[in-house]
Amino acid sequence: MTAAQPAHRGLFVAFEGGDGAGKSTQVAFLRDWLTDQGYAVLVTRQPGGTELGRQIRELVLHGDHVSPRAEALLFAADKAHHVDTLVRPALERGEVVVTDRYADSSIAYQGAGRDLGVAEITSLQHWAVGGLLPDLTVVLDVTPQLGRDRRGLVHDRLEREQDAFHARVRQHFLDIAAADPQRYLVLDAGERRTVLRAAVRERVAALLADRAPVQVLAPSRAPVQP
Repeated sequence: MTAAQPAHRGLFVAFEGGDGAGKSTQVAFLRDWLTDQGYAVLVTRQPGGTELGRQIRELVLHGDHVSPRAEALLFAADKAHHVDTLVRPALERGEVVVTDRYADSSIAYQGAGRDLGVAEITSLQHWAVGGLLPDLTVVLDVTPQLGRDRRGLVHDRLEREQDAFHARVRQHFLDIAAADPQRYLVLDAGERRTVLRAAVRERVAALLADRAPVQVLAPSRAPVQP
């Protein structure tokens, strides 16, 4: 019996972890390496990978108070629009999509951190993305203390939460990764960047080797604002 083929031609990689884990740095490392290998790469983030996402990001992370349930629904709206307009089309074209955060972040932050219920937020998020899950999720494990030290003095609404909140978020990431080691790679965010970079490349290279080569013409980038 042959192995089941992926539902899309491309490869979908997500980076998750607490604030200050170094996700953006590792996303950039992976993007550059994949581009050098000749792959078309779409780099994006959630929220903020689309114009709607940027507006939602500003409202939820930098605006006035947002109730926890409204926060969860706004993040779900961002995911739904982002997947339909950006992520799924790129995967169907055979591109490698690399995202800084995805559905697991909402489940961790709103489900576990906000204590809205992991099962409820999981159902909401998976419905929003139409069941599209990453082929690989890299969890950069960071303690609340290290994350705070790295962030410095500038914090958004979620980053300002107490250590107990961030500890619940961290534990959720570790729990879901332990439950599905085939789809997750957990790395110590306190390690050297080059060590993390090598570990990510090794896992991604193995996944690419299992896929039939797809001819690509040029890399593409999501219109992501810093």
